[in-house]
Order: sequence, then C-alpha cells, then structure tokens
Amino acid sequence: MAYDFDLFVIGAGSGGVRAARFAAGFGAKVAVAESRYLGGTCVNVGCVPKKLLVYGAHVADELEQAAGFGWTLEEGHFDWGTLIANKNREIERLNGIYRNLLVNSGVTLLQGHARLTGDHEVEVDGQRYSAGHILIATGGWPQVPDIPGKELAITSNEAFYLKDLPRRVLVVGGGYIAVEFAGIFQGLGADTTLLYRGDLFLRGFDGSVRTHLKEELEKRGLDLQFNADIQRIDQLEDGSLKATLKDGRELVADCVFYATGRRPMLDGLGLENTGVELDGRGYIRVDEQYQTTAPSILAIGDVIGRVQLTPVALAEGMAVARRLFKPEQYRPVDYQNIPTAVFSQPPIGTVGLTEEQALEAGHKVQVFESRFRAMKLTLTDIQEKTLMKLVVDAETDKVLGCHMVGPDAGEIIQGLGIALKAGATKQQFDETIGVHPTAAEEFVTMRTATR
Repeated sequence: MAYDFDLFVIGAGSGGVRAARFAAGFGAKVAVAESRYLGGTCVNVGCVPKKLLVYGAHVADELEQAAGFGWTLEEGHFDWGTLIANKNREIERLNGIYRNLLVNSGVTLLQGHARLTGDHEVEVDGQRYSAGHILIATGGWPQVPDIPGKELAITSNEAFYLKDLPRRVLVVGGGYIAVEFAGIFQGLGADTTLLYRGDLFLRGFDGSVRTHLKEELEKRGLDLQFNADIQRIDQLEDGSLKATLKDGRELVADCVFYATGRRPMLDGLGLENTGVELDGRGYIRVDEQYQTTAPSILAIGDVIGRVQLTPVALAEGMAVARRLFKPEQYRPVDYQNIPTAVFSQPPIGTVGLTEEQALEAGHKVQVFESRFRAMKLTLTDIQEKTLMKLVVDAETDKVLGCHMVGPDAGEIIQGLGIALKAGATKQQFDETIGVHPTAAEEFVTMRTATR
C-alpha cells in the first residue's frame, strides 16, 4: 500500500524533531504535527528558559561576592519584566531555529492537533494522512493534586509567564523542578518556602548529595519544610492565597507553585482507535525498539516514562530514525551512566550509581568524599561548601559513580560521564593530572577513602 508519508511524527519536541530530521535525511518522506510550540517542553517551558532564570537568580550571588574582590557597587535593582521579555525573545528565536531545522530537512510541518484514527492514519484539523510508521512524541504535562483550590495554583507552564515576581512563594514538591524553582524564586528576591511531603527531597539521588544540598539551602535562608503537604488552597480578600496544611497549619503566600510530577500528554490523541496499550503507570507501553503494541506505531521521550531527560529523547529519536531508515547505522540507546544536573543553587552534577544503589547491587564499596570552600569564596564572608564524591567498587577499582554539589557541577560532571562510560578505574582517576587551581581537580586528588 502507498502511504502519504513514510513517517508521521506527532509532537515537535526534542525527540520528535530529531527523529523527523534524520529520517528525512535518510530519504524518508516525513511529516510532523505540532499543536502548541516548536521545540517542546524543553525549549519553551522547561530546561532552556529555566536555565536562563537560574542565570538571572545567580547574579545576586555575584553581586554579593563582588566586595571581596574590591568592587564597590551601588545597590542593584532587579526587574522581573525585563528578564521575562528577554527570555521570551530568546525562546522565539529558538522556535524559529526548530522550524528551519525541519523545513530545511524536507519535513512537512503541520501546525495543528493530531489525532490517531487508525494504526496507519492521523487526522490534523480535519485532514487525514496515512503513514507507514507513526511516532508519538507528545511529551509530558505537569499535574496538580486534586485538592480544593487547585485552580489557584500554578505549575512550571505558567511560572515562565508570570506578569510580576510574587513577593511570597510556596513551592510544593521534592523533585528537581521544585528544588530548582525554589532557588530561582528565592534568588530573585521572593520570600520562598519549599514544602515536601517526604523526609528529604530529591529521592533517588545520592544520600550525601541530598543532605549536603539541604544544609546549603538552609544557609541561604530558604525555608525548607519536610513532611508537610497542602490540604486546600483558599483566596483571601486581598488576593493572597492561604494554604492549609494537613497538619492544620496555615501559610499565606502570593503564589503556590506545584512541581509534584508530570503525566504523559495523551489528551485527545485517539489511542482508542489503535492497538496501542498503556502500562500500569499510564505511559505508552513500548518494547526495546520503541515499538508499541500496534506494530506501525512507535513512541519515545517523556510519553514512555523511562528516563525523562531531553538528551535521552534525542538519543531515542535518533535510534528510531536509524532503525527504520538506516539500519546499518542503528545502535540501541545505552541508559547506563547518564550524566545529569539539577540547577539548584548550588547546583548538582551526578553520573553513575549512588552509594545506596551500589550497595543494593551487591558491590563492595569504597567511598571518597571531599567537602571544601571554593577558592572563589575565600575573599568573601560566604561559607558555602562544595561536595565531591566518588563511589568505587573495592574489588575491581572501577568508579561506579561521581557526584558533586557546587558551582559548575553540571559542566564538570559531563567530562566525568565520558570516563564512566569508558569504564575508568580509581587508579586512572588518581593518575590523571589535575587542572590547577580548579574545583574539578578534586576529583583526581582524593586519595583516602572516607569509608
């Protein structure tokens, strides 16, 4: 049967665009449908604008440190509107780049909501298209618990477009999005409280990292409230919000920001018209080659609920394009030793196993830890400490995990990700000459196991 397209991609986020571009480059006839914004969550309401706001919040640190280096500065003034307007302009530029990437690759771009009407058919704004393969890359969407007053709360989708910086903010959640936005709001001058229903945030990260970041955030004056959760939200006469906690306490703020998880974006997708099945968590069920239970339909990225990171979606998109249209170049995605960062203040960088994961996996573990005050701070009164940690297999000497909390953690951990991918040993770390004076050299000068 002749189809309109060899590949029809639903969703123009990072993974969908990567798959579409390279499939077209391999000679396939490709279409992409997108109903919201080109570039997906990451470019529009995710990692890119978030990092820009993190940079903005970090300026306060630079100003505080300036006096130690001889700079006398007049009292600064921050304007939220200027930051948001400049951010919006940059996002619009990136939207244009994504459009050009697709169009210049020969991809047909359809801007409208796509709905599956069969295993080989998609409808966009009343027009039906057939395809040999359909790729679902619709991403995720933030969700707010179903509590009274939930409509008064915002999520990351709305936070990037607030007209004014709230004076008082309650951030609810214990994942990286909650921790990052708490740092953004506080760094830009808002009175910020982070509420988390568990004992300690960032579940799944290394225990030393979690504890260290908690201590550093408390030094900065961030109000951390663990084992705390909101029961209801009410709006007061002056427009402010009253959050009643499950323990009976009441907190008043101008903004309640929820970062308590994301769900797969399947709204109006028409899965009921196909043989696609969901897993027990509500994500699209796929095999190791991203094929759903309908053989002609594939899915990648946040919608399959594996590792929800932009670079992972990019790798999955590339894998799909190669397998379908350039099989001699196909390589499966390796989900081991994926480096990642949390752009908290101070930031986290991590790759490989945590100490807890290594022990659970049965490794006999040596741990190397170092805590120190960064050289840049020695001329200031700031007492922030950097943490660096190596988790090593005591029997093979293989480095199982690298973890850091401190300035430039994300930049430093990227290079260490290559080392772990290559199977580096602690001896090889020790034999690597450090770049002096840098914080990064600490990773190759830790000689004595702390436990």
